[in-house]
Amino acid sequence: MKKVFTIAFMALAMVFSTQAVAQDFSGMDKSPLDNASYPSDYKVSDKAVRITYGRPQLKGRALSELAPAGEVWRTGANEAPEITFYKDVKFGGQDVKAGTYALLTIPGDKEWTVILHSNLNQWGSYFYKDEASDVARAMGGVSMGDESLEAFSIAFKEVEGGVHMVMGWDKTRVAVPIMM
Repeated sequence: MKKVFTIAFMALAMVFSTQAVAQDFSGMDKSPLDNASYPSDYKVSDKAVRITYGRPQLKGRALSELAPAGEVWRTGANEAPEITFYKDVKFGGQDVKAGTYALLTIPGDKEWTVILHSNLNQWGSYFYKDEASDVARAMGGVSMGDESLEAFSIAFKEVEGGVHMVMGWDKTRVAVPIMM
């Protein structure tokens, strides 16, 4: 009898414990978060830089509609991206201390202004008003790629002395030098 009671008690405990931790999960975000890092090899844990950003899709819209020229843009979707430098760097020729910064941009025809901003946890660029909180501003040259990218993307390309952070969307490519 004691054995039957113990088994029954355990069965009831399992039923109620699984209901207690049941959770509804939302579906996939329409602009999922992604990250890029340098070095990009997953086997290398000693990273120099990592960026986490939202990846909006064109979905038949023009890039100029989603990231208007001359206006501060969140550089992706949803939250402003956060870029972490694990050591001091030169970002577009300017000294930047190791740390985490919001990344915003101002698109242009021939170059984009790329902004490292000290205010983290921003939703988009809606609350960007204070240039005094900019840590650095760098100019990124615009070039055109052969392939159209449906989703906004960021990658790092190794160059002598550092990397270029390359942002791409549609056929537009913007590169900013980061020297280590």
